[in-house]
Amino acid sequence: MRIIGIGCRRMEALMISLLTFLLVCIGHLPSVAAQGPYAVRIACGSTVDTYASNGFLWSRDWGYTGGSSANVSVNNPKAPQLNTVRYFRLSDGGENCYNLTVPVGHYLIRLFFTFGQEDNANREPQFDVSIEGTLVYSLQRGWSTEPDNSYQDSLAFVNDGAATICFHSSGHGNPAVASIEVLQIFNQAYQRGWNVSQDFIMRSLKRVSAGAARSGFGSDFQADPWGGDRYWESDISLFLPGSAVAPISTNLTIKNAAVYPNIYPEAIFQTATAANPGQSLSYTLPVESNLQYSVWIYLAELATFTAPTDRVFDIVVNGQKVFPAVDIMEMAKGSYSALILNATLLVEGKTLTISFNPIKGNIAVNAFEVYALVPTEAATSNTNLWALQVLKQSLSIPARLGWNGDPCVPQLHPWFGIDCRRDTTSGFWIIDGLDLDSQGLQGVLGDEIGSLTGLQNLNISHNLLQGPIPQSIGLLASLVTLDLSYNRMNESIPASLGNLTKLQKVFLNDNQLSGEVPHSLGAGALGGANLNLANNDGLCGVGIRSCDELKQGSRAGIIVGVLLGSLMAFLFGYVYYKRRQNIARAQRLPRDAPYAKARTTFVRDVQLARTVLTDHFKPVYREPTSSQTSQLL
Repeated sequence: MRIIGIGCRRMEALMISLLTFLLVCIGHLPSVAAQGPYAVRIACGSTVDTYASNGFLWSRDWGYTGGSSANVSVNNPKAPQLNTVRYFRLSDGGENCYNLTVPVGHYLIRLFFTFGQEDNANREPQFDVSIEGTLVYSLQRGWSTEPDNSYQDSLAFVNDGAATICFHSSGHGNPAVASIEVLQIFNQAYQRGWNVSQDFIMRSLKRVSAGAARSGFGSDFQADPWGGDRYWESDISLFLPGSAVAPISTNLTIKNAAVYPNIYPEAIFQTATAANPGQSLSYTLPVESNLQYSVWIYLAELATFTAPTDRVFDIVVNGQKVFPAVDIMEMAKGSYSALILNATLLVEGKTLTISFNPIKGNIAVNAFEVYALVPTEAATSNTNLWALQVLKQSLSIPARLGWNGDPCVPQLHPWFGIDCRRDTTSGFWIIDGLDLDSQGLQGVLGDEIGSLTGLQNLNISHNLLQGPIPQSIGLLASLVTLDLSYNRMNESIPASLGNLTKLQKVFLNDNQLSGEVPHSLGAGALGGANLNLANNDGLCGVGIRSCDELKQGSRAGIIVGVLLGSLMAFLFGYVYYKRRQNIARAQRLPRDAPYAKARTTFVRDVQLARTVLTDHFKPVYREPTSSQTSQLL
């Protein structure tokens, strides 16, 4: 019995350990797979929700951004239901963004670009596009002549709950977009092992399903939605007529085609392009130089050979043998099983060539993808971003200044009037310059200005700002130049300005400031600063005029004011008295006149006569005698 008891306890311990292991493993699996991926599709410029033939909802474009909408004639085989566009004039600002609320995660973000008569007078616009603050696309002259340039997708992480896609004007036409799709994929997708890298946005360069009879989306091939509904292009159009290639295909099931986290349509493994025996097969793509490119190769053996070594080849990228002696049968453990290969390399030139060179047997390629790895740009400090967002409201920043997206990135398109520098300690961008002079601003400078602690230059002069200078401005320890001149700012100058030891220029002139200038502005650290406080009638001290003089002047003004007030009160009382006399005289005058007196006597006589006559003719009641009483009875 004791031996059995010990065995049971060991069995229990083993079961607990196994259960713990399983729970840990389950914890590493995607918890959202059961509920499906998040997806949002926007028909830009559309005023109604629509459904595509595949059942996908395309949401109306409302409440996401500014700009205008227009109808366009779109011959788009990928999304034929799209016939509207959202475009942004210069008056809308240089930066305009869509901010889409999505769960934190990894997304395929797909855009379709077009233009028309109403939005761009049928002239091709040129503009830049950023995703999550990183410049991803530059639509240069001639982009619309190449169909692939009109339809772009990238893989990006969203860490703040809002997918931000911004359109940046280059001054050559109005940026325009016809559709935006944000489709969730697994966080580990396209990563190496379990190490998720968010250092890059993966911009799709080419996605090919070799040997396919037609191009299509993942949904067209019944792919798992977690694959991001990627668009796979047939390679038929990539070969010249007469090329020594032939498509092959199968209807048999392909194993390991959709295995977490990289989910692919089974269809891309069921077709292939084969070359004649002994011949190489190559694909050459134009690329942007001096970028890293991630190359993904998808293979599956669609024939049964007697030995694994019957089909062997090298995969070479730009002359570099990245995958030597690839034996699909050996590496995929048999026929009809998916094999996925990935390599990342730097391309210094302007072309990327993928070559399949035979060692034994002929070449057969199923599919491939090429991504440009665009380094993600560091974001602006959250504190600075929040402060500028509040200032945008308090300063009434007009739309034409384009304060949308991230203030500092992409670096080619910072906000108007904003200077940024990289903080080496935190790695974030911080604001070190705010230059908004002569912009017609009519708001107030709020306390949130004190959150821009890296600010070195603050110039909001020649505007219509009102209200006081905030005390929090004394927190800007790095401030060198402060120019709030030619506004309507009032109240007193905060003493906290004296804490700014680096100030060299202080221009507060031509406002409505009052009170005594803080002694700290004229002594110590600010003694050598260029200080201008002119044309503030209520100010005193520090080289303007003594506050005693102002006080004496104030006392004299008070005395004069009291005298004038007393004089005005006396004059008012005198006028009121004379007016009352005139009214009383006017009321007595009719009674004092001769005709008035005669009329008064006459009326009195008439009243007296009426009384006498009434009494004269009034019957007199007498008590009847006894005889009269008896007679009556």
